[in-house]
Amino acid sequence: MKKMKNTHMKKFIDYLIIVIIGVILLYPIIWMFFATFKSNEEIYSSIKLFPKSFDLKYYIAGWKGTGKFTYTQFFLNTFIMVVPTTILTVASAALVAYGFARFHFPCKKLLFGLLIATLMLPNAVIIIPRYTLYNKFGWVNSYVPFYAQAALACNPFFTYMLIQFFRGLPKELDESAHVDGCGTFRTFIQILLPLMKPALFSAGVFQFLWTYNDYFNSLIFINSVKKYPISLALRMSLDAESVVQWGQVMAMSFLAVLPVILLFFAAQKYFVEGIATSGLKG
Repeated sequence: MKKMKNTHMKKFIDYLIIVIIGVILLYPIIWMFFATFKSNEEIYSSIKLFPKSFDLKYYIAGWKGTGKFTYTQFFLNTFIMVVPTTILTVASAALVAYGFARFHFPCKKLLFGLLIATLMLPNAVIIIPRYTLYNKFGWVNSYVPFYAQAALACNPFFTYMLIQFFRGLPKELDESAHVDGCGTFRTFIQILLPLMKPALFSAGVFQFLWTYNDYFNSLIFINSVKKYPISLALRMSLDAESVVQWGQVMAMSFLAVLPVILLFFAAQKYFVEGIATSGLKG
């Protein structure tokens, strides 16, 4: 009986510690939410978390934007840029990873070494050549640079991650599929891809988050306000007025962060499945 009480007490303490850490980590988001209802004077003059009143005026005013484009346009632009980029990244990375993990071809080790080497290249080194190339193609001020990089598996991190996942799948699955009459591509689509769902979903979530939060590349390749994603729109709202209405900025920032938060919590089980499935042995 005493041992059972000690076990329950230990669990209670563990959960309490987790809750405290979670609240500390989420506090900036919580503060930002309550700041969406505060005026500049209230934000600067008080350290209280809760506002004096809950009024949606900053959400309404902030959604109207600072020019002729509202945040409806900016959010639409963001998803037009992010969703195809995510889908193309997952598809191309899975296909390239399948080739490296399951086939033998000339210069395979050399090409794999080059793939790994590109992981060490900082974005500052390749941004100028990329801009020059895309400018010659006439792709600047469009979302094509994001689509093209995703379709050609230009992010080696996801390719490498999926290669490691492929290596954890037994090759006997491929052999059994070939015996049953499946070709190479059919084996990839019908046998291996369903088993890779956790890894593919993880790669998609990471790419979605990185593209959604990307400010630097959007600033370089997009120069028309009409095509601005949410990251550039938020920055533009700070430059549009001499006195920044922080309530509006916080309101739009919170709405911008909300899809990412919901996606992250919804994807938790897929991350767990990905870790568990990666230990599959033949």
